[in-house]
Amino acid sequence: MKIFVAVLSISLLGVVGVVNSQSFYRFSGGRDAIVSMGTGTSTYFGDLKDPGEYMDAKPSLNIGLQHFLTPRISARTEITWFQLRGDDSDANEEGRVVRNLSFRSDNFELNIVGIINALPNGTKFYQRPQFNPYGFVGIGLLYFNPKAQVPSTDWNGTELQKAGEYIALQPLQTEGVDYSRIGIVIPFGAGIKYKANPFINISLEGGYRLTFTDYLDDVSTTYQLHNSVEDPLVQAMADRRHELSLPPLGLELNHIRGNSSNNDGYFLFNLKLEYYLPPNVLSFKKKRRNQRPFKNIQRRRR
Repeated sequence: MKIFVAVLSISLLGVVGVVNSQSFYRFSGGRDAIVSMGTGTSTYFGDLKDPGEYMDAKPSLNIGLQHFLTPRISARTEITWFQLRGDDSDANEEGRVVRNLSFRSDNFELNIVGIINALPNGTKFYQRPQFNPYGFVGIGLLYFNPKAQVPSTDWNGTELQKAGEYIALQPLQTEGVDYSRIGIVIPFGAGIKYKANPFINISLEGGYRLTFTDYLDDVSTTYQLHNSVEDPLVQAMADRRHELSLPPLGLELNHIRGNSSNNDGYFLFNLKLEYYLPPNVLSFKKKRRNQRPFKNIQRRRR
């Protein structure tokens, strides 16, 4: 993971370097950088979601910076906050209902993607197409933190001190696994831009995230043996069937709790507002040119 963070940092520096070094003025008329803000929905796919269910969406917010490298190709870095939720009580399958697990999570994603536009921009930035579909793919870093509400009592009927509170599940190791809350994602998707005026685009974008973890929802493999869990809180959070007056499932080894054959994932759908930044905002060329006359004046005085 440290190696990936280093690679991501170098990639970010590379994007900044490209922004400062590329000459796109002959295509864009000096405005080759775009700042964007957006809002939309996030949809979770995992063990606490019915197959084929796509409408259980939660809120998301994002801000990004995009730079055109050619009339059709651009690079973008973006940070997104979004929520994910899943609940067995809403399931269509009886087996999931009696499992009685749930989670909610506030997440952050930082990504870098390459974007290919279907149509090239014109000679000047304001001569771009009125509508322009595009596709994107890249790499990102995800922070997730699944939480669940503490039940009123433990398996012995003793009232729990944090009853009703939402607490992080990863520190509890409900399946005996110390997984990381930071992971790699592969974002890919498509969108369409509409030129609202010479300086502003409005875009609709949808993108799926491939992840390399099955613990976005804290559910993946099997129950721990019920009697081997000493902490009553962990025992109550790992197997919540006592809330339905049902016996525990962790009485035998390797009793299935989740499906580890498929990693979790999520889908982001956003409405974005894009603004073309003034020329040289992200370049040092103009500053360097402005410094030269001052140096010449000093030399003449000497």
